[in-house]
Formats: sequence, structure tokens, C-alpha cells
Amino acid sequence: MWNPVYLRFIDPGSNKLRFYSIHVTKSVFSDDWEVVREWGRIGSPGTVRTEAFKEKEDSEAYAEMFKTKKIKKGYCECQKDNI
Repeated sequence: MWNPVYLRFIDPGSNKLRFYSIHVTKSVFSDDWEVVREWGRIGSPGTVRTEAFKEKEDSEAYAEMFKTKKIKKGYCECQKDNI
């Protein structure tokens, strides 16, 4: 089971206050699985992108790839309340 991930990147020196969230969920309209990503500046509405996959394992691998990519860029995992 892949749990939702909440990431943030804060650098006051360069005025960067960013968040990134990733969710894997079952599609409402079909038997597909979806990876829902949202990102933006903390405190403002973010950009949302959704990608569909036939297999749950594929969607989880895709989500994990984005999580790893963001952590390498300096994002840290946090609780949803801390975004």
C-alpha cells in the first residue's frame, strides 16, 4: 500500500516556500489507478496533475519516482498539517 506523501521546501534566504504532494488512488470512473500530484507555493492553491495507469504497481512506481526526485532536490517529508 502506497501512502500519500507531503513534501515541502523552505529556503527563507531565497524566498522559497514550496509544497509537493503525491497520492495514489483508484479512479472514480474506471478500473484504472491514478497518481495525483499537487505543487505550488505554501499558502496558495497549487497546480494539480493526474496520470492514469492500468496497474496499481505501475502507479506506485511512478509516484515513488517523483518522491525520490523531489527529495534529491531538497524537499523534506512532513505531515499534511505542516504544509
